Amino acid sequence: MRSLKTALLYGFLVWLIPFVVSFLVFPLRTSNRALFESIMPVVVTFCVVLFGVLYLRKPTASPLREGTLLGTLWLAISIVIDLAMFMEGPMKMSLPDYIADIGLTYLIIPTATAGMGWVLQDTRSSQA
Repeated sequence: MRSLKTALLYGFLVWLIPFVVSFLVFPLRTSNRALFESIMPVVVTFCVVLFGVLYLRKPTASPLREGTLLGTLWLAISIVIDLAMFMEGPMKMSLPDYIADIGLTYLIIPTATAGMGWVLQDTRSSQA
C-alpha cells in the first residue's frame, strides 16, 4: 500500500461518518425503516468515494491492486469495529442479523475502490 497510515485513517473515517449519521437518523429506523435503509448505503457510498478519490488520486504502479487492497482493508476495519459494538457491545446483535442488516452494505466498500482502481488502470493503459 502506498500509505498504510493514510489508508487506516481514511478507513476509520469511512466507518465513523456513517456511524455518526446512523446515530443521528436512528429514530427513522422505527418510524420509517425504508428511508433509514435507503440513507445508510448512500452515506457509505459517499464516504468510500470521497476517501477513495483522496487516497487514489496519487499515482501508483498498480491502481487496480491498490484499490482492491484499500477496499479490503476498509471493509475489515468496518466489520471489526462493528462486531465489537454489535455482538459484544451495547447494541447486541447476532452475527446472522448483523450480516443481513449491516454487513452486506459494506460490500460497497471494496466494490467501489476496486472499481476506481480499475478505471485508473484502464485510463493509464489507454494513455500509454
